[in-house]
Amino acid sequence: MIDIHCHILPGIDDGPRTIEESLDMARAAVEEGISTIVATPHHRNNQFDNYYADIIEDVSNLNNALIAANIPLTILPGQETRIYGELAEGLDEKEVLPINQHTPYLLIELPTATFPKFTKQLLYDLQVQGYKPVIVHPERNRAILEDPNLLYEVVKGGTLTQVTAASILGKFGKKMQQLSFKLIDSNLCHFVASDAHNIRNRTFVLREAYNLLENEYGAAFIAQMQENAADLIEGRNIVGDIPERIKTKKKLFGIFG
Repeated sequence: MIDIHCHILPGIDDGPRTIEESLDMARAAVEEGISTIVATPHHRNNQFDNYYADIIEDVSNLNNALIAANIPLTILPGQETRIYGELAEGLDEKEVLPINQHTPYLLIELPTATFPKFTKQLLYDLQVQGYKPVIVHPERNRAILEDPNLLYEVVKGGTLTQVTAASILGKFGKKMQQLSFKLIDSNLCHFVASDAHNIRNRTFVLREAYNLLENEYGAAFIAQMQENAADLIEGRNIVGDIPERIKTKKKLFGIFG
């Protein structure tokens, strides 16, 4: 498996504090069946800033430590960037890091509570410049919880999204679990990832989430999610099914309703 969103680099955000903790996470990932992880430290989230060049160096150091520890896991460079108005300039100035450095894909985080007014235009502008934005964990955004069709509008415009494994399993609460399945039902989800931060309360659970999804949607859906992850890290084009509006705004009914 490929995990496209994980906080495994040590000592730079709210992930592992030490290289030993990073190696413990790596061992847990291998046990989970994960062979490749995109390291995605937070950037510009009002708490942590992690810049392009620093992430490249940190990923190299962690890969060397994995080889020394004989852990069969590959780390690729990435970044979870909080959306901000000058994001395009950040790409030009090599502050913002695309997935695997040379792909057009960007992991973009929305604020916890809001859907900024400039979001739709910014995501469009990035695509005009040749980038492919991926909104991470939209199911955990309060504005999208209240009006999921905010997400529909940007996916219709070409933006991709990544739902978190723990949300699918209900670990962030029933509302986010319901919304996760609504997004999948409406072709508004293109990736599933762990967003793991540690091996205690924010660990991988990616296989468990895939098992649940396979029971609901079948093996072909899981194969598509995994193929999308492989295409993302290689920079290949990803075309999702036609997105659909989520039918209700007031209350989310689904397989858990």
